[in-house]
Amino acid sequence: MTENEISKILVNIFLKVHRNLGPGLLESVYEAAICYELDKLGIKYRRQQGIKAIYEGKELDLGFRADIIVENKMIVEIKSVEAIAPVHKKQLLTYLKLSDIKLGLLVNFNVNLVKDGITRIVNNL
Repeated sequence: MTENEISKILVNIFLKVHRNLGPGLLESVYEAAICYELDKLGIKYRRQQGIKAIYEGKELDLGFRADIIVENKMIVEIKSVEAIAPVHKKQLLTYLKLSDIKLGLLVNFNVNLVKDGITRIVNNL
């Protein structure tokens, strides 16, 4: 599966989850629902995956956790906040760079229409 194919599947999952749960819940609830949908589709993912940071050749203590890494090709970062801040986009881009993954989706479930809460972040794609 390509990054774009995974992205389409994920957007449909986000729409379904938001339609069923609505806005305003904890991020962990949306994460569990997304993973449940991925399981139903047989799509591989890792949840709360640690991402290594290397500084001057030294591996630093674990400090980053991606919410969901799908098929080792895409990172999903889940938020349930009033508004996405610039730091949220930078955080996902940093995760992409450190993991050498090309595409990420930042999704804010605390919106009326989840399609308005999805931001696509690319790393040299």
